[in-house]
Parts: sequence; structure tokens; C-alpha cells
Amino acid sequence: MEEKFRIESRLAQIGSMEDPATGAVNAPIYHSTAYRHPRLRQSTGFDYIRTKNPTRSVLERSAAELEGADAAFACSSGMAALQTIFALFSQGDHLIVSLDLYGGTYRMLERIMKRFGVAASYVDTNNPDELEAARRENTKAVFIETPTNPLMMITDIEAVCTWAKQHGLLTIVDNTLMTPFFQRPIELGADIVTHSATKYLGGHNDVLAGLILTKGQALSEEMAVLHNSIGAVLSPADSYQLMRGMKTLALRMERHEFNSLAIARFLQSHEAIAEVFHPGLPEHPGHEIQKRQASGNTGIFSFKVKDARYVEPVLRHIRLIAFAESLGGVESLMTYPAVQTHADIPAEIRDAVGVDDRLLRFSVGIEHIDDLIADLSRALDAARAEVEAQAPTL
Repeated sequence: MEEKFRIESRLAQIGSMEDPATGAVNAPIYHSTAYRHPRLRQSTGFDYIRTKNPTRSVLERSAAELEGADAAFACSSGMAALQTIFALFSQGDHLIVSLDLYGGTYRMLERIMKRFGVAASYVDTNNPDELEAARRENTKAVFIETPTNPLMMITDIEAVCTWAKQHGLLTIVDNTLMTPFFQRPIELGADIVTHSATKYLGGHNDVLAGLILTKGQALSEEMAVLHNSIGAVLSPADSYQLMRGMKTLALRMERHEFNSLAIARFLQSHEAIAEVFHPGLPEHPGHEIQKRQASGNTGIFSFKVKDARYVEPVLRHIRLIAFAESLGGVESLMTYPAVQTHADIPAEIRDAVGVDDRLLRFSVGIEHIDDLIADLSRALDAARAEVEAQAPTL
């Protein structure tokens, strides 16, 4: 797809020009695991499905073009993508990592990578003093989530990339919550971008996938070796399903952003709510940085109720909104991070960053905004009434 086309057009046309023989407007699904060699030491470019597959290649080229990367690697899940990235590092290496972090990433670093001698320090990656204090002689990379999950902390990507390059460090950015539609970290200096493509890129809660995007020939070649060797690659059918979801990414992200901001503003004025964490709100600490490095906002945010006793009845009374893990789909989902997505993070760390027993995370879908607000309002009011009814009479 030519560069002159805007991202909305490029998304809609993913895979539409990949089969000139038939003119098919959707890339075919090639299930074959093996490919004939024309002659000895000759290849069509495809030899074995783990190394390369025609359907997966269309997805990877499209993803790389959207992110401004040199190469892309489609993985069987977001965690498989992280495992492949972390395989870049060796025993004795050290990483600097965002403090407010998805629980699955923390689990991989602390329960798996630590076994292989790779250590991690967790800091506010938007604080230069904390970055410098955490840096060691054996530090190899900075891993950033921005916005973070679930507290929506913002990191100045360009500033961190500049600092990292000065010290010979890689910068890895998890761009799951923003997608290339709103934020492109490689254009800001990142070396590696990763996605849990299960979320907004797939967009329909029906495909498990991960993506790795790399900048630079040497790094891309090394990642290709790891991707092939580890072998956690995306299947042809799932590659097709992911491309199908990505075609509507622009429309969905615009609706996610609109709905989430409207609900965040509604919650700011609700009597049951203590705090709202949404980078689109002017009061958010990272609001100005977000405006500078991104063209919009994600559809996920978090909020704290005033009383932890509200949590259970809120989750019980929501009807349109589902009490379910994950995020980024067309359906609205609400989770309780302290016991679900972030349960693997020690309580003292959760409490230190604010992931406490009053925090709820809301992945806002594309339903009608009035219905979403009515459902949430009804659940909050019912929760307050139940708690007040339980209060002892003085």
C-alpha cells in the first residue's frame, strides 16, 4: 500500500492486493506446512510453516508498515511475543521496566526470566532520576508500557528513547493499549514494539495473537532467528482472523475513545467514585505528554470507588457490561485487577502503585454510550444502596 494513503485506508485494504492471479480482495489462507523446492538449494521463499507462511507474511508486512518498522513477527499470543523478545537477553543481563505493569509481564520476568539470570528493576519510567538510579553496567534495555495497565501512567517515549540510546540500551514499548492508529513508538525512537494483538488489533474477543515489530537490520535478523527457533508462531487461520479484525481498527478506536472519555467524565461527578484514571482527562498527570506523542486515547481506563464494599455489587449488577478479563474488544468488559489481571504482583507492590481493593478496570466497547452509562449508573447506585443498607444503625 502506497505511503500517500492515510492509515484508515491502509487498514481497510490489508491483504486486498496480495493475490493478483485471482484478484481476491482478501488474502488466502495457506494451511500448507511444507513447500516444494524448485531445485536443490532453491526456494520459493517458503520452506516450512514455522519459518514462514504466505498468510502470516501478509499480516507481518502490513503490521510493519503500519508501525513504521523494518520487520514484524506474528506470535501465538502476546505472552509468546514477550517470551521471544526476552530471549534477546542472557544470564546476567538487567532490564529497567515500567512500575505499573501488566501482571502477565511481571509474572514472566519474575517467575521465568529470573530463573535464567535476567533481572528487572521496576521504576517510574517517566522519571529521569529513577531511570538513572536503576541503570547498571549490565543493563541492556528499558521496557515501557504507556499508558500502563491499569493505572494509565504515561511515559514520554521520545525522552526515554533518547536517554536509552545515550547509554547503548534498547527501548521496548508495549503498544497494546494504543495501537498504531493512535501511537507509533518506533517513529519516536523505539527499537522494538510489542502488542497483545488479542486486544484492540483483533478487536472481537475471538483470536489469540501477539506481534513484535523491530527497527534496524541487525535486530530484525536476530529476532527472525528467535521467532523461528522458539516457534510460537501464529497459525494461518489466526493470521487471517487478525487481519480481518484490523481492517476496522480505525472505526473501532474512534468509538472506543469517544465512549471511554464520556464515561470517564460521567464517573468524575458520581458520588460513589473517588478517582478516575484516564489520560484523555486534562487532570490526568500524563495528559500533556499523551497529547504530544499520540493522536488519540485508548478505550480502557480505571477508576476507584470510595468504598471497597461497592466492588462486588457493582460487578454483580452490571448487565450490558460483562464482568470478564481481557480488553480491547467491541464488547465492554470490567475487571477487578487486584484479584484477576494483577494477582501475580505482590500485594505490597500493588498497594504502592495504587492497584488496591477499590480499583476497577473498564475496557469500554463500542455499544451506544447512553446504554453504557445507564448500565454503569444503575450498578453503582445499587451498590451504594446495598452497602448503606448493611450499615449499622447508631
